[in-house]
Amino acid sequence: MASQGQTFIRLSAEGKLLPQEEMLEVSRQKKNMLIGVPKDTSFQENRVALVPEAVNLLVNNGHEVLVETQAGKASHFEDHEYSEAGAKIVYSAKEVYLADLILKVAPPSLEEIEMMHEKQFLFSALHATVHDKEYFRAMMEKKLTTIAFENLKDDCNTYPIVRSMSEIAGNTAILLAAEYLSNVNNGKGLILGGISGVTPTEVVILGAGTVGEFAARSAMGLGAVVKVFDNSIHKLRNLQSRLGTRIFTSIIQPKVLQKALMRADVVIGALNAHGKRTPCVVTEAMVSEMKAGSVIVDVSIDQGGCFETSRVTNHSDPIFKKFDVIHYCVPNIPSRVARTASYALSNVLAPILLNIGEEGGFEILLKRDPGVRNGVYLFNGILTNSFVGETYGIAYKDIDLLMAAF
Repeated sequence: MASQGQTFIRLSAEGKLLPQEEMLEVSRQKKNMLIGVPKDTSFQENRVALVPEAVNLLVNNGHEVLVETQAGKASHFEDHEYSEAGAKIVYSAKEVYLADLILKVAPPSLEEIEMMHEKQFLFSALHATVHDKEYFRAMMEKKLTTIAFENLKDDCNTYPIVRSMSEIAGNTAILLAAEYLSNVNNGKGLILGGISGVTPTEVVILGAGTVGEFAARSAMGLGAVVKVFDNSIHKLRNLQSRLGTRIFTSIIQPKVLQKALMRADVVIGALNAHGKRTPCVVTEAMVSEMKAGSVIVDVSIDQGGCFETSRVTNHSDPIFKKFDVIHYCVPNIPSRVARTASYALSNVLAPILLNIGEEGGFEILLKRDPGVRNGVYLFNGILTNSFVGETYGIAYKDIDLLMAAF
């Protein structure tokens, strides 16, 4: 008992038995932003980064949104829809670029970069391989912080915008093929799919990623016979599992592929090279042996294409014929269904913008959100993207190290 009493006296003397103050979390200082949505001037870019419903959500949370007149017109969003949602409609690009944060779909042109001010934030696509060294130097001189749509990650460690656009491209590719098989477009007069008693059309898909998966789903839903080729057994196995049914799958063996192409009515090119040129797996000789009037949709054309006969086309003049095979080689397929694609973009971007405000600023969000941090390729004018740095010979730093020192 004496030893217990001595222990009690010692703890009391050390202050460990004294009442302690309650530790409360320090509230985060919310930051309201001025967000700018300019009209995209890139060739045949019809999408817009924020739809009116997202604007309304941001405005109701204390942010101010500037929308350049007719920014959403190509996606069939009128100015009055944005103004009714709480946005301020402005009538020049210079006014939009006064905002703290700019949201646009295509990368800014050099003229648009010139209009931007120092320390500004930019969300857009990167398209690293289509620019030059001076383009990135111009951004660095402005000390911009720039985030690439295609590199953003979500809580599941996937790329939500890339996946959304790939889903759209896969579904739309099948619908396009159906158009060009019909008599209306001087096709063979076939229905994509099949009906009772009539041999179904055959669809060959090159690539078992997201584009290939959703192209397969659409084609199967219409009743077509689907064959999928990919060099990754893992991807093919996952595709079988996700589809929930057994379909023809094969690694890309030239003889097996050639045989399938000779029977195919539609071929979808959906190989992904992950920042490099798509491998050209279908030779000109293979295309020459395909059925007359069959359709090729090369979704991979923005990475070089996987058909030797492919060449870039556009939405105004989308097809050409080679060996009497119809080729559709438009790089930006989601822009063909711009309203759907705009909703998909907005659904990812609006929550990020809300989080920036709730966290108290973009820099604070970057420290706490590795998914958004993964999208950064310039931070205060410092290049953080290794691919851009190595491609153009520009010194770069790791974004995680910059955040640790910030």
